[in-house]
Amino acid sequence: MHQPHDPPTDRSPDPPADRSSLDPPADRTAGTLPRTGTPTVGPQRDHSGDHSRDRPADTRPAATAVTRLAATVENLRGELARARADAAGRSLVEMAAGVLVERLRCGPTEAAAQLTALAEQADVPVLEFAAELVNQVAADRISAIAREFVTSSVDRSEEAAVRLRAAEAHSLAAGDSESVARSMLATALRPLGAVAVAIWAAHPDQSLTLEGSAGFGEAEARRWRCVPPGVSTPARRALDERETVVCPTLVHAALPTIGQHEYTGGRIAVPAGAGGRLIGVLEICWPTDLPPRSQSLQRQFEALAELCATTLETWTEPTGPKRTDREFDDLQRLTDGILDPCLVLRLAPGRAELPLEFAVRHVNPAFVDFAGRPNSAVAGARLLEAYPLAAEAGGLAEKVEHVFATGEPFRTMDMRLAATVDGIPLLARAQVSISRHGRHIVVIWRLDDGTPRVARLLQHAQRLGRIGGFEENVQTGQIAWNETLFELHGLPPTAQPIALDQLPEHAHPDDRPAIGRFLRTLLHHRRPAATAFRLQRSDGVARHIRVVAEPVHDENAALTTVRGAYQDVSAQHWTEVALAATRDQLAHSEQQAAERSRLALQLQHAIMPPARGPLTLHDLQVAVRYRPAEKDHLVGGDWYDTLALPSGEILLCVGDVAGHGIEAATGMVALRNALRGLAATGAGPAQLLTWLNSVTHHLTDNVTATAVCALYHPGTRRLRWARAGHLPPVLLREGRARALPQPGGILLGALDHADYEESHLDLRAGDTLVMFTDGLIERRDESVQASLDSLLSLSEKTSLAKDGTPDSLESHLDHLLRYSSADTDDDTCLVGISVDRAAGAAPEE
Repeated sequence: MHQPHDPPTDRSPDPPADRSSLDPPADRTAGTLPRTGTPTVGPQRDHSGDHSRDRPADTRPAATAVTRLAATVENLRGELARARADAAGRSLVEMAAGVLVERLRCGPTEAAAQLTALAEQADVPVLEFAAELVNQVAADRISAIAREFVTSSVDRSEEAAVRLRAAEAHSLAAGDSESVARSMLATALRPLGAVAVAIWAAHPDQSLTLEGSAGFGEAEARRWRCVPPGVSTPARRALDERETVVCPTLVHAALPTIGQHEYTGGRIAVPAGAGGRLIGVLEICWPTDLPPRSQSLQRQFEALAELCATTLETWTEPTGPKRTDREFDDLQRLTDGILDPCLVLRLAPGRAELPLEFAVRHVNPAFVDFAGRPNSAVAGARLLEAYPLAAEAGGLAEKVEHVFATGEPFRTMDMRLAATVDGIPLLARAQVSISRHGRHIVVIWRLDDGTPRVARLLQHAQRLGRIGGFEENVQTGQIAWNETLFELHGLPPTAQPIALDQLPEHAHPDDRPAIGRFLRTLLHHRRPAATAFRLQRSDGVARHIRVVAEPVHDENAALTTVRGAYQDVSAQHWTEVALAATRDQLAHSEQQAAERSRLALQLQHAIMPPARGPLTLHDLQVAVRYRPAEKDHLVGGDWYDTLALPSGEILLCVGDVAGHGIEAATGMVALRNALRGLAATGAGPAQLLTWLNSVTHHLTDNVTATAVCALYHPGTRRLRWARAGHLPPVLLREGRARALPQPGGILLGALDHADYEESHLDLRAGDTLVMFTDGLIERRDESVQASLDSLLSLSEKTSLAKDGTPDSLESHLDHLLRYSSADTDDDTCLVGISVDRAAGAAPEE
């Protein structure tokens, strides 16, 4: 498969003064490769092409050469891009000069001068005049488009002709599809508002490969290098339908494709064919809407697609004997069966002169990058792009170059491999074997035991804590530490690493609860967590440690591994003097907070005891369960009330004041007492909530709350109810549970005035109604609706006993509390209402 190629780079530490300096010296014949690719074996040569290596080892500025390598590569890339852009224009001018040579029977120099003179006489740029001249003598599709434009607009025809002819000239002069894509975007498509272009090659197995692209990031291009069969993209649709596919906006089209997160505007995919055979697709993308469609514009796109087909057909055909492809296929099958990491290199296009450059054509399934990067970041890249530090003296690049030139295999039991990740050098030691197989080089390295794993750990540690990292497999129990962690714990590198569940045993006793919460969040709730603790080592040294960790899940969302980092914060921790000076103040603050929490808890328990026996009101059995928050400082504002009113109706209500502490407790008391007084007026639930909203807004200090207010009429068994932003009650009838419909109503205290809707329900004998606060069902990892569905399922599993005794209602509430899936520390309030089964049918009024 043809891979897009990056511009060639130079491995010398300093950028050349001009392009001619890239060529080898005239007297260097030993090791120079002919264009046929056959190496010439001669005397020992300088593999690197860097004459600084002739100096003594102790005077060679190796560090400077390595650090300046990346800058040199970027400078050469820029020079090459500018040279290719200029080449497109020169190619067009040279084509026009060739026309004059044939027409005027003159030499090339005279034809060039005549072309310049004619352009000056016509008062047009030389490039535009050259395009018009070539169009007049060329009988092709681009010329036809230009002539069609002439009939409608002379200016537009000239502009389109120049754009298309320039794109054609650059396509013929370019060396790969990547260059063609850049040329098309710059010369023909960017004037039309396009921002990116992709050239796809189609394969018999219905897969697509990205042969060239422009306007997309390198990471995005690597991610879309290959599209497997069965994936519906604009390019795939264009091939299947054999016609241009137009997507006004990528969002509405709902088709995945390259750059979908960066450019969500219009897309056009034009099939590219040659001789009636579709071999690729040209995909063009706009940042917003597509330009106005016209027949002439469509023909421009079709002409560019034909250019793509020509280049794809030219560059995807093997340029040598068919044995070259068979050679690579055999080599690929061979390396795939090797259990050690293996790279297959080939000479980079256009780099048959010194210094040689190689591209990674294939990595086997066992390949592990010692820098921890995915294989896709290495495959397809230049060797010195993936491993720039390999250019050091005696490094991997020099050995590969020597093997390719001489054919002599190279083996060593110990070689230093180096790479950079985020500017940080990563080193590894490995056994390396390099051999030549035809036009390919096979590099096999066997890393020291644990090197790939430690490399990955180092990368995660740098991201999380820039210090020692660890990885623990929760399924197999395997633990990997880097050397820093052994030093932090005061253990030798050969010691057994300490598992996470054993961490409390190595911490200060006062810090063990914090570690317990850390482990519960990480392993039970499966969320990233962090904590600080005092590590007590066996040698008596205490260190202040901060640990940060995150869970890793497989494709089935099952926890497989925990990764994390330990950071020694002893140097940044409070000094002993600062600890002694602030200890009293901290204790005083904690005492004040504890007093406030204790007062709030006493106030809450005075109004609503956590345990309350069943209450009989007419034909209703009412039971209440209240579960305070697990932590004393999280005393909340949950409240409930059941009251027989003078009108004969029964008031049933549940509410939740936002916040925790003394403010929430006092707000709860205020709202509960206010609702009791308002209910004596005989108003309905909706009106009561309207009044209670005004009380909350005007008579409390920034208090907001949710509530459910219901009135039950014993004579008719009709339940009228309204809600203010609260969860709906759950009705259990004949073993089936459902949530009551939710009438509209905003939470209390949000607005000065609010209206509330009212619903009603006729209860039956044996019905059970549960009103509750969100602490019963709230979970951090799922939606409210999903939590409510879980509650309904749980309610159906636990129905009342057949005899309908009060204990059955209480056991039902106890079961809901015990098996609730909530994972928050919020307090919870439940009010259970059961209609007596012995009451029979509802009496008439």
